[in-house]
Amino acid sequence: MSLHLMTIPCLSDNYAYLIHDPTTGQTAVVDVPEVGPILDALDQQGWTLSHILLTHHHYDHIDGVEDLLAKAPAQVIGAAADAHRLPPLDLAVKEGDTITIGTETGHVIDVSGHTVGHIAIHFPDSKLVFTADSLMALGCGRLFEGTPSQMYSSLAKLAALPGDTTVCSGHEYTQSNAKFALTIDPDNQALISRAEAVTAARAKNQPTVPSLLSEELATNPFLRASDPAIQAHLGMQNSEPVDVFTEIRARKDRF
Repeated sequence: MSLHLMTIPCLSDNYAYLIHDPTTGQTAVVDVPEVGPILDALDQQGWTLSHILLTHHHYDHIDGVEDLLAKAPAQVIGAAADAHRLPPLDLAVKEGDTITIGTETGHVIDVSGHTVGHIAIHFPDSKLVFTADSLMALGCGRLFEGTPSQMYSSLAKLAALPGDTTVCSGHEYTQSNAKFALTIDPDNQALISRAEAVTAARAKNQPTVPSLLSEELATNPFLRASDPAIQAHLGMQNSEPVDVFTEIRARKDRF
């Protein structure tokens, strides 16, 4: 039986996620921007927290961990490479390691770029990947620590997952990302339609996250650096995709 997913808005534009295994009752939270909404969701569902999965060290992903542990003791899991900047870990993991939640296995992927040591976690049986600030809806995270080449490599790993994978990213940035994407890929009809749908959803205060990987592959410019139309629009025909990605990221930083 697949993991049950619950998306939890936190702070002004963050998301945390609960995943619950109905067979064993184990429940994990992915990132803890703040404690209140997560405790409320656990109480609403009648779930008992067993694991805390941390994607990276930025405060808006870990600030609530100490308070959450005081109310709901759980095993804390995060990247070994980031352990010195995370709350104390019970289990430190690296790419290729696995994490077991109930009857399901999650696979750890190094997605350095936004930070060095950022991880994503892929649960193939439930078709879920938790990407936080690496791959985002119609975007990718700003490169605070890593290089464009690192982020390009990280996104390539995520792009290789099955298209029907649900991408659970960390922020409600989709509307601004869509506006930028249209400056890079203005004739993409799938992107135009998605941007309109995102605008309509946000007008109703509806979330636009999570999203399907197939949708990201069709519309997210950061996954489309090899597309001839994008390369032509940028005047970078036949350029190496990593160089095109680097240009797209630089333009986003100035947008």
